[in-house]
Amino acid sequence: MSLLEGLSHIVLTAKTFEEYDQCIKFYGSFGFQTVSQNTNTTPTEGLVNYLHLFGKPPIQNITLKIVLSPDATKKSPFLEEKDWRLEHALMNSVSSNIAGVEENLKSLNFSFQKYTYPGSDLSNSSQDELIHTEIYTHDPLNNLIVFTNKPVPFSKTIYTTSPKVTNSSDSFIQKSDDPTLPSLKSNKKRIGFLTSGGDAPGMNAAVRSIVRVATSRGCEAYAIFEGYEGLVTGGDMIKKFGWADVRGYLAIGGTLIGTARCSSFRQRSGRLSAALNLVKNGIDALIVCGGDGTLTGADILRQEWPGLVKELIDNGKLTTEEAAPYETLNIVGLVGSIDNDMTSTDITIGAVTSLHRICEAVDCISSTAASHSRAFVIEVMGRHCGWLALMAAISNDADFVFIPERPPSENWESEMCKIIKKHRLLGKRKTIIIVAEGAIDRKLEPIKSSYIKDILTGIGLDTRVTTLGHIQRGGRPCAYDRNLATIQGVEAVNAILQATPETPSPMIGLRGNKITCQPLMKAVELTHQVEVAISKKDFRRATDLRDPEFAEDYAAYVATTFVDNKDMLVPEHQRLRIGILHIGAPAGGMNPATRTAVRFALNRGHTPVAIYNGFSGLLEENVNELSWIDVDGWSSKGGSELGTNRSEPDFDMGMVAYQMQKQRFDALLFIGGFEAYHSLIKLYKAREKYPAFCIPMICIPATISNNVPGTDFSLGTDTSLNAIVDNCDALKQSASASRRRVFVVELHGGQCGYLTALSGLATGATSSYIPEEGISLKTLQNDVNHLRRRYKEDKKGNSSGRLILRNECVSDTYTTEVIANIFKTEGKGLYDSRTCILGHIQQGGAPSPVDRIRATRLAVKCLYFIEQYAFPSMSTEQTMQPKVYTNTKESASVIGVEGEKPVDDLLKDTDFKNRKSKKAWWIHLKDLVELLSKWEDP
Repeated sequence: MSLLEGLSHIVLTAKTFEEYDQCIKFYGSFGFQTVSQNTNTTPTEGLVNYLHLFGKPPIQNITLKIVLSPDATKKSPFLEEKDWRLEHALMNSVSSNIAGVEENLKSLNFSFQKYTYPGSDLSNSSQDELIHTEIYTHDPLNNLIVFTNKPVPFSKTIYTTSPKVTNSSDSFIQKSDDPTLPSLKSNKKRIGFLTSGGDAPGMNAAVRSIVRVATSRGCEAYAIFEGYEGLVTGGDMIKKFGWADVRGYLAIGGTLIGTARCSSFRQRSGRLSAALNLVKNGIDALIVCGGDGTLTGADILRQEWPGLVKELIDNGKLTTEEAAPYETLNIVGLVGSIDNDMTSTDITIGAVTSLHRICEAVDCISSTAASHSRAFVIEVMGRHCGWLALMAAISNDADFVFIPERPPSENWESEMCKIIKKHRLLGKRKTIIIVAEGAIDRKLEPIKSSYIKDILTGIGLDTRVTTLGHIQRGGRPCAYDRNLATIQGVEAVNAILQATPETPSPMIGLRGNKITCQPLMKAVELTHQVEVAISKKDFRRATDLRDPEFAEDYAAYVATTFVDNKDMLVPEHQRLRIGILHIGAPAGGMNPATRTAVRFALNRGHTPVAIYNGFSGLLEENVNELSWIDVDGWSSKGGSELGTNRSEPDFDMGMVAYQMQKQRFDALLFIGGFEAYHSLIKLYKAREKYPAFCIPMICIPATISNNVPGTDFSLGTDTSLNAIVDNCDALKQSASASRRRVFVVELHGGQCGYLTALSGLATGATSSYIPEEGISLKTLQNDVNHLRRRYKEDKKGNSSGRLILRNECVSDTYTTEVIANIFKTEGKGLYDSRTCILGHIQQGGAPSPVDRIRATRLAVKCLYFIEQYAFPSMSTEQTMQPKVYTNTKESASVIGVEGEKPVDDLLKDTDFKNRKSKKAWWIHLKDLVELLSKWEDP
């Protein structure tokens, strides 16, 4: 058995030793192996067992941490008469031996539910492969788990590394088909698409992607204007779209094909008109982008489709011959919602851009709040979901947050005032309260911003209320939403082409860094269960139904905001001195990570020590213990407040060891790029000679180049992408205003082409030149030919500007200037060419919300990592060794979105010559840049 998709580390807590032992045996029967256990405790509490499943690529490894704790609460199993497919599963496990799984469960006497579905590829599969099976069961702790024989149940096409790169478990975005290949003639479809419900930034990017991918694969794409209203009305509201019709869509907010409320579609008569319009236009598949209401309406249309077609025939509106090709209607859902309120996906199209708008507004409000020492109560959207409010609170160092899933305590008024007074006594001049519009108390009564204002005014604070309103929906989509919507649009078309009449309508989502394809109505049902859980005051269930990190994010917010949290303190003898240093070039997210680490450490009773200016500052004893107020406001600060440089410790390893021993460091937290990673390796290798390095050491990758092994994303990459996108949008506007002009833009990244490839996808660049592929004369000639052809075809006076992105290290011969001159010369007057080197502007200003949130998550995990490896190795004896002494390879690691990885294990994945990882999970996205910019209408 191999497996587990989308997760890399799961913690299971047992209340009794019997449950603890049963859990280990249960997972052991499915191939999990014990790799580490802590038995130096009593049989009633504190036992820890690490089970690991060694997956074969592309299936990732998985680790279970099973903990014995008397305080644990055992879940109740779901009733057997219920359909367990509608419940939230802890994990999905992929097995090539699904029959063996069934037999094992029978032998263990565990009840289960089994479902089978026909496969989708009837031409290339054996009979056994045509059956897709899902088995639902409970583990001994009553967690629901799923076994399946297909990694992605309703689509074979998922994104992965290019065939040129070794596929690995590090790649969460996977694919099996080349998206540039046209579909078979027999599979040609007419695909309708619409946007409905509230508009969300990124919807236009999805429309552009759908149209161009469908066209490139031999299909026809039809825009349905004004959502379901256009589907019911028909006529001019349904229009065939070609390649050029979506030019410029990528950078525009909202939805250019419109959205509207449609009461008539809720009636069967309205859906009957919709079915007639689809058949009359020859549309046999539909992609809908919207919230849960939009997706529910689409699935109802599909369920009723056979009956609707029959009724149209009976009424004489369709002949049997006209209706014959349209016996079924395939539907795929994309989730467009700024609230991020859909379960079964980590993020929805538009949510990150909305968070950008909120953070921009709060950053501006914060300056005037500090100037006048005021309090601001800021209301954000989120009627039933607190994601926006919580992430805004984390990103903006808010003093208190109100969300529907986690109502405050019964006496929240006095608790809030107590916290704010503590913050003020520490020296904080401003107070920021974030309130979701759907915030409630534990009695389910609304909490209004005006009431909060009255409470703050009552304790002497000059308080204002700001309701951000629809500003949160507007503006250009950020880089994240452009790329998310683009990739999901591609997958939506692939899902349509691979669908069968029996395939349940899928919803395209995201888990970790992997595009997923899940049953649409299952996701909708789980989403509705959040409201049900809240109405029943089951707030833990409501929180668990959100994305997997929602509860962790809330806990991290509390741990880094509230002062003197006695419940978090560790025993005095376990309190550590933790050194924190920045190494390498500045990157957005360094300061938020430091702020989180400092405040979390203080609340645990540890002493965080800043090492200014890297290792050179350590040798100069430029260190200082940091307090809670010292890092106030660092969430929104770019660059590096500690100071950073590229010096590594081997310039004087002995003195580094001496100073670490002198400063009594029990652990080190590195925040930086490849230099930080390389420094950690050097200290790890020098442990035998220098005992001072035998302490827990962990590195948070922070570099815009995204070239550190062990993680898919480094802090700073999202901030940099947004800086590049903003500037490229301006360049494209200039190029368009000048009509026939091409900009060749040089980007950072060193020998890693991540920035260039992802920027190309987000800006709609014609080409992206990256070191992984290089540049040749043939490449340049092909691009010259393409540009000439496109500018010849452009309407006179209506030519748009175009971008060519070039990584700074892609070629010593074909420099940015040389390429621009080649394009200008070979253009022969058809177009002009200019250069632009963005330089250090790519390091960005204030960190993006994504980098702020990632920094917070990773920093908290780093502190837990340090405690995990420090506590068991601590000594109270007076020796020459430090108080903490550990030389296991696991105690020197890099942390990423998938968890921590020992640097010793990452050595084989590192290209030291080119200073990057050998694994480029993102490289296949470069193909999408070409596909979406260069394909032509048939």
